[in-house]
Amino acid sequence: MTLDRALELLVSLLGIWVVLYGIQSWKREHIGKRKIELAEDSLALFYEALDAIKHIRHPASWAGEELELERGGRETDVQFDARKKASVVFYRYNHYQELFGRIHASRYRFMAQFGKDEASPFDNLRNVVNEIVLSARQLSRLWAQEHFSTEAQRRQEHQTRVDRHEAVFWDSLEDDDPINPRLDDIITSIESTCNTVITAK
Repeated sequence: MTLDRALELLVSLLGIWVVLYGIQSWKREHIGKRKIELAEDSLALFYEALDAIKHIRHPASWAGEELELERGGRETDVQFDARKKASVVFYRYNHYQELFGRIHASRYRFMAQFGKDEASPFDNLRNVVNEIVLSARQLSRLWAQEHFSTEAQRRQEHQTRVDRHEAVFWDSLEDDDPINPRLDDIITSIESTCNTVITAK
């Protein structure tokens, strides 16, 4: 092989390497950009969800925040009032249903980009929302029950259940609130994952 031929071959191989390296660099940059955008979008959605949950659990309610419910045929005044009172959570949740749907749908993209373990804040957030909704359902029945005035132990058990669900239903703004520390952990976890990517850009 002549020197000219060897140089031509070397130049051709170098050209191929440059093209392949350029494609790989573009691919890495494109994937990195998509990952950053997903991290930014996910973090913004979680901040929105935090505000939404604070609104859903806000202890004050205003006129028009109850669902328009039809009274059941055998429902007493107390039962109907309890159901209306609990419906505040459902009324507010319905306002944010699209937001929570978008968060749940983006969970799968997040898992694909960041891994299953890093997507745990999505599940934890969903669990918190489900727990609030479940407490509202429980309270719609518990608030309507008699307070068992003749049986002290039964009355105390009933009140303990009411207190437990009310602590989830309403934001107490106290240190012993069962939901707020969990929300703080969720936000800290998603921030840790997303900010690592966002700040690296």
